[in-house]
Amino acid sequence: MNRPLAKSEANKSEANKPEASEPQHARLAIRIRDLNRRFGELIAVDGVSVEIAHGEFFVIVGPSGCGKTTLLRILAGLDSMTSGTIEIETPNSQRPVNSMIFQGDSIFPWMTVWDNAAYGLKMRRVPAATIKDVVGHYLARTGLTRFAQYYPHQLSGGMRQRVSIARAFANDPEILLMDEPFSALDAQNRLLLQEELLRIWEEHKKTVVFITHSVDEAVFLGDRIMIMTAQPGKVKSLVPVPLARPRNILELQKTPQYGELIAGIWSSLREEVRRARAQEEGMTS
Repeated sequence: MNRPLAKSEANKSEANKPEASEPQHARLAIRIRDLNRRFGELIAVDGVSVEIAHGEFFVIVGPSGCGKTTLLRILAGLDSMTSGTIEIETPNSQRPVNSMIFQGDSIFPWMTVWDNAAYGLKMRRVPAATIKDVVGHYLARTGLTRFAQYYPHQLSGGMRQRVSIARAFANDPEILLMDEPFSALDAQNRLLLQEELLRIWEEHKKTVVFITHSVDEAVFLGDRIMIMTAQPGKVKSLVPVPLARPRNILELQKTPQYGELIAGIWSSLREEVRRARAQEEGMTS
């Protein structure tokens, strides 16, 4: 790496060696070592170690309750780890470390589309001319220019998520964290937003950590997919996605490689989903 990583540390025990399937030569954006998170007797995240390269679109899949969101919240600084280390590269001190897009609506209902998209820049006291250019660019990229003076209650669910995406990219973070941002949308809007997200991501190749329950979405979007086990959440496997970019979902679905990836990931995930259901049934019985 060209520069040291900024370290967040809860336990200074020696970090594990990286797995063979992790990137060895790319400049790292995130290094997680032996991360654990407990809530009393409950182990939510258990010994997770992974490296994520700069500009990588990294996707996490796993059954409900496996600690995916907990892991993402720890990366965002919204939750603390019990033990382990997280190192995040911050080469540009003028930019925020991360922006997070949540599953539900996270934009301010009392602000217009424009003001929501500009919020992070205004908080950083970015010059007004720069805000105008940057916000205008991302509203155009998300198809929201004509809705700039609308309020969230005047928008559809898909449009509100586009505002969240515009705000996150406009804020120019080092890392973009996304927690099932499209899960509440219908299939058509979900596909449109997946395609829009990839188009915007291709511009600057932000490092993205993206959580989803959809194997199809994971393969369409990701460079690499981390499959997590049922609780306690561990890394079950890391699956590279060797599909060329830019990607067209309709063309991908025609290829044997796409179908093989879907089948392989789902085969690994199915066992964990069954285990998670058995755990839930045991808790309620």
